Amino acid sequence: MTRAVGRPITEVLSRYRTEDPAEAADVSRIRALAESTPDPWLRSIPLHVTASALIVHPGSGRVLMRWHVRLGSWLQVGGHGDPGETDPLGVALREAAEETGLGDLVPYPDESLVQVVIVPVPAGGGEPAHEHADLRFVLATGRPDAARPEKPDAPLRWMTLPEAMEVTAEANVREALRRVGTLLARTGAGTETAGTETGTARG
Repeated sequence: MTRAVGRPITEVLSRYRTEDPAEAADVSRIRALAESTPDPWLRSIPLHVTASALIVHPGSGRVLMRWHVRLGSWLQVGGHGDPGETDPLGVALREAAEETGLGDLVPYPDESLVQVVIVPVPAGGGEPAHEHADLRFVLATGRPDAARPEKPDAPLRWMTLPEAMEVTAEANVREALRRVGTLLARTGAGTETAGTETGTARG
């Protein structure tokens, strides 16, 4: 029986259609984690759930990327749940707002997951090597120039999808970006010009 803390995870996974056998295997592992672990969000367990988001500006078709010092790459925003949090989308929204300062973020075009992936995380910052069971969403902003980095060593940058694919070092993030591109094309995004917006979010 699914534990109460894990139920929102299994519910969002039940509505998700995987795109390949590797992703299906990751979903199975995460579902088993949510059904058997008292709190699948706990950072102290070797495999724990995280939630992240690819933030898009539908008008220009761009995506907001964040520099991660520990991993040495441009990635999406997101991270760990706070104590008491159980809803993956809620975690992604809170983390995204904290890391970008954007107050108008909304799921795009709905609350569906865009990708599910288990990613290895190297040891560092006092933590041993572990795995993140990452549930990924797409969020949209209508005020791209309002983005502000959370801290100086975590700059933000608006990029076109090809630019983002070029600079990220992670193959799973490139796959997420590919899916975002398909989503944006399906919803007719990217039809406006960037105007006077700068490519790098100001600190």
